[in-house]
Amino acid sequence: MSGPQCCSNPPLLNPNAGAGHVEKLAGLDSYVAGSPNSNLTVLLISDIYGYEAPKLRNIADKVAAAGYYVVVPDFFFGDPFNPENADRPVPVWIKDHGTDKGFEAAKSIVEALKSKGVSAIGAAGFCWGAKVVVELAKSTLIQAAVLLHPSFVSVDDFKGVDIPTAILGAEIDKMSPPELVKQFEQVLTAKPGVDSFVKIFPKVSHGWTVRYKNEDEIAVKAAEEAHQDLLNWFAKHLK
Repeated sequence: MSGPQCCSNPPLLNPNAGAGHVEKLAGLDSYVAGSPNSNLTVLLISDIYGYEAPKLRNIADKVAAAGYYVVVPDFFFGDPFNPENADRPVPVWIKDHGTDKGFEAAKSIVEALKSKGVSAIGAAGFCWGAKVVVELAKSTLIQAAVLLHPSFVSVDDFKGVDIPTAILGAEIDKMSPPELVKQFEQVLTAKPGVDSFVKIFPKVSHGWTVRYKNEDEIAVKAAEEAHQDLLNWFAKHLK
């Protein structure tokens, strides 16, 4: 489940990236952007490279500019995956950072946001983060979900999802190949009254929405399109 695709084109982490700032929320350092007075919050849950990835923070800033309060927590407590560390390949690293732990921490974040008076929460997850978002969706802790090139997600997961859910997949993806994403879609579309949106982006690879190469025009254009799809989904379902 954690082959080389999940780690390709790693970001150059920067704790100062983005127009927002870092503050503690439910005990987790979190990058926040947008107005804290907004009743609508979007939670962005990172891939294995964590919350200091500049392109992830750029997405957060884009979502904030659309009027949302955006929270990007550090679910890895200062220990994102480091591809330079040969002693901790993904199968070793993930023992300390399973999506089950991410879900428990995310529940605390959601509770903290609701205690601040937030009326609706949407969540978008990238790769590793998509599994955490699915768990939040199954628990109806959020009002809308977007999964971008998901990892560790199964067809069975979607049987328990009853909130509006969008899936943005890549044509070249060993973690969630198009055939598997189509199965996700079949489960969702069979649910009456549950809005869903599924799209496979051609000529791009797993991770592209947040780890595209700037010189790859196809990936850049597809990433921007996916970011707009994400915004459109939340505009439709976060009220």
